[in-house]
Amino acid sequence: MIRYIRRAAGFCLVLLVALLVNAARIQVLGADALDSNPANRRVAIARYHQPRGAIMVGEESVTGSKDTGQPLRYERTYKNGPLYASVTGYASQTYGTTLVENAEDSVLAGTSPLLSPFPLWHRRWAGGRAVTTIKASMQRAAYDGLGGRKGAVAAIEPSTGRILALVSSPSYDPGVLSGTGRAVANTWSRLTRDPNQPMLNRAIRQTYPPGSAFKIVTAAAVLDTGTVTDVNAPTDTPDPYVLPNTKTTLPNEVSGCENASLAYAVTFSCNTVMAGLGVKVGLARMLDAVGKFGFNDTRIRIPSGVAKSNFDTRMSPDQLALSSIGQFDTTATPLQMAMVSAAVANGGELKYPYLVDRTTTSGGRTVSTTARRTYRQAMNPATAFQLRQLMVDVVQTGTGMSAAIPGATVGGKTGTAQNGVGNTGTPYAWFISWAKADDAAQPAVAVAVVVEDASVKRGDVSGGGDAAPIAKAVMAAALAK
Repeated sequence: MIRYIRRAAGFCLVLLVALLVNAARIQVLGADALDSNPANRRVAIARYHQPRGAIMVGEESVTGSKDTGQPLRYERTYKNGPLYASVTGYASQTYGTTLVENAEDSVLAGTSPLLSPFPLWHRRWAGGRAVTTIKASMQRAAYDGLGGRKGAVAAIEPSTGRILALVSSPSYDPGVLSGTGRAVANTWSRLTRDPNQPMLNRAIRQTYPPGSAFKIVTAAAVLDTGTVTDVNAPTDTPDPYVLPNTKTTLPNEVSGCENASLAYAVTFSCNTVMAGLGVKVGLARMLDAVGKFGFNDTRIRIPSGVAKSNFDTRMSPDQLALSSIGQFDTTATPLQMAMVSAAVANGGELKYPYLVDRTTTSGGRTVSTTARRTYRQAMNPATAFQLRQLMVDVVQTGTGMSAAIPGATVGGKTGTAQNGVGNTGTPYAWFISWAKADDAAQPAVAVAVVVEDASVKRGDVSGGGDAAPIAKAVMAAALAK
């Protein structure tokens, strides 16, 4: 009898050891996989068991949470959702997170180790805050200026890189995606199938041909390389200009461009002069110049990723001529073109753009701060000084007069970019600019505006008529005390 008891006890001991080994294997090797398994509801239940932290614009939260009483208890809410959707993104229990909601998710959800008052003390804390760099009055001016038309606005503080406004239009209310169920799924389907693409962040994720607004980049390359040493000297450029190694002529929209100076070409937007000068600079030096502004950089994050602005690395001379006036394959995000204007305004030094100033605990204790840093020296300070004056001339006497602001110095550059095969679509209207109060030491803001569907006849679309008034309103908001 004792022998059988011993055998049974031994067998139970083997089973116990096997159970402990398997439990240890799951705890040590399989825990992460189980935690991340979509079928594991405990993670989602824990994630939404407490209110999500706030995204701040100034001293005001533009987000909130509501208690639904469901297993996934708290859903995200938004104040002025369409106004700030291009900043906040959405936090959905069904479709995940985007933009600041995604980039600062661990802080907002309370899982970041930074929220812990002591090292190595890990648990879920009350959701922290993400304090953005957005200025509410500028965001409103940009949003109202677009008025629901397709387009985007980006505004930067040149001396720091702080993004002061970031608007994409048309927009949507991210709150309608917060929960679960058929209604949310139907809304998602409607938004993603909308031909106007309201969920596309046109300010940082959409690239456009920049048209003549790109001539500021070409002018910087021309001056930095010494291709032109006197901005008022004739440039020996015919009108019309025949693209190199072709029989194709490049026309101008204005008169007086034959053999015009660089100053005249920028002020009145001569295609022929800027295309010819781009060819004289050459592809290698043009690539060096555009790279300093951020073109062809796939790593720019604000902290959300920004689409690459393109300037082809291999081109024939005729293609280079077209690229030098913002056509051919040259494309840019509105944020990229705001960076161009900001570099000019800041004496040639381009600051790295950023959208989140700092993160804090729910009680306001700062846990991280975005450092201000230089992206590149985009051009020589002397070049920036000359370009600032040329951009001022554009607003005072050239194609951008509608952006003038009393009591301030404003520099700008218009652009009208081709759209569609053979330019059959409505042209894109561009305006890039900067503004400095007359009693200030340095410019307060640099702005880029693009309007996709200007509400005028195709031939009447212009950067000065459609985009410049929006930029003016944004700059005026920046300068307001």
